[in-house]
Amino acid sequence: MVESTPRVTLRFYQELNDFLPPGRRQRDFHHPWQAGSVKDLVESLGVPHTEIDLILANGRSVDFGYPVQAGDRISVYPVFEALDITPATRLRPRPLRCTRLVLDCHLGRLAAYLRMLGFDTLYRNDYDDATLAEISDREQRILLTCDRKLLMRKQVTRGYFVRSRRPREQLREVIRRLDLAHAFQPFTRCMVCNQLLEPVEKSRVLDQLPPHVRIHQDRFWQCRGCGKIYWKGTHYQRMLGWIEKLTDE
Repeated sequence: MVESTPRVTLRFYQELNDFLPPGRRQRDFHHPWQAGSVKDLVESLGVPHTEIDLILANGRSVDFGYPVQAGDRISVYPVFEALDITPATRLRPRPLRCTRLVLDCHLGRLAAYLRMLGFDTLYRNDYDDATLAEISDREQRILLTCDRKLLMRKQVTRGYFVRSRRPREQLREVIRRLDLAHAFQPFTRCMVCNQLLEPVEKSRVLDQLPPHVRIHQDRFWQCRGCGKIYWKGTHYQRMLGWIEKLTDE
């Protein structure tokens, strides 16, 4: 009698199913067994390890180095925000909720929006993958990216795959996913370079202001880094209304 091919049974939960083909979503499925770690297994199926916070092998929590055995039943869960899983083996050294961020080259508008809300957000359109991974690791920043392969780099331990391709929807998605709504500090950072803003006397920046602003505005803020000047004009009012809507949502 010919023996059947060794297999493992897997089940992915919640938003981790976004990375799977339709036939494998929200259900148990079988996969051929090969010797290797559970991290290698789940990433071979297209799921970045940074999206995962708990793996059960036959009902027991394991770390990414667990050597998968033929016949194992593997259950894979996303990052938990509300459910207390303290007794289990969490798969990242610190909670994902840290609000220091670094973004890939496709997320420039999202970077500006996050800075507008006061989040420390590094972004340059010339960062390559190796640089992004190194910054995320060295500065303990959450890496936001549209490239799941980037999140599979071993060096990256904090990251999130941004699903939406529309900047405002991306912002809503990231706020929900990282539970950031309680941490807004709007208009405290420069949307251009990420440095903090500080009040500045009108007399010090008068020669840099448009004529109508000199007449109608009296309070100003200046970026510590690039020197850009901000004031509460009509654009500020529009952004404030949008932020209030985000908070309500």
